[in-house]
Amino acid sequence: MTARHGILIVVADGEHARFVQPADNHALHTIASFDALTAHQRTSDLGDDAPGATYHTGSTAHHALNPRHDRHGLEMASFAKFVARQIDAWDQPYERLLLIAPAHSSSGIASHLKAGTKAKIIGIIGKDLTRTPDNALKDHIEYNI
Repeated sequence: MTARHGILIVVADGEHARFVQPADNHALHTIASFDALTAHQRTSDLGDDAPGATYHTGSTAHHALNPRHDRHGLEMASFAKFVARQIDAWDQPYERLLLIAPAHSSSGIASHLKAGTKAKIIGIIGKDLTRTPDNALKDHIEYNI
C-alpha cells in the first residue's frame, strides 16, 4: 500500500472542510473539499430576523427577547454532521485519520462518525487551519505521516 493510502487528514471548521493525503513523495495534497452552502450568509438570510421585543404591563420599557437558537450554530452543527458522513463514506482506503479543526467543529464531526471510522482517529488537533495551504500543513502536524 502506498503512503497515500496510509492516512486521511481532515482539515475543517464550521463552514469549510478538505481531505488531504500525502502523495508518494510525502507532499500533502487536497483530494476533496467541501463548503457549507450557508458559509457567507447573514443570519437574516438564514431565516432569522432580529429578536422580538416585549414589555412589562404598566411600563413603557421594552426588553429584547433572546433568540431560542443561534441559526449559524445550527448550520455549523449540520455541516459537521455532513463532514462526518463524507468521512464515513470515503471510498479510498486509509488506516489512520487525523482531524484538524477547532474544538466546536472537531467534537461535532467526531460525535457523528461511525464506530469503525472513529477507531481510526490517531489524533485531533484543535486549530483552524482551513486557510493554511497544503505545503504548510506539515509544520502544524506532530504525527508521523
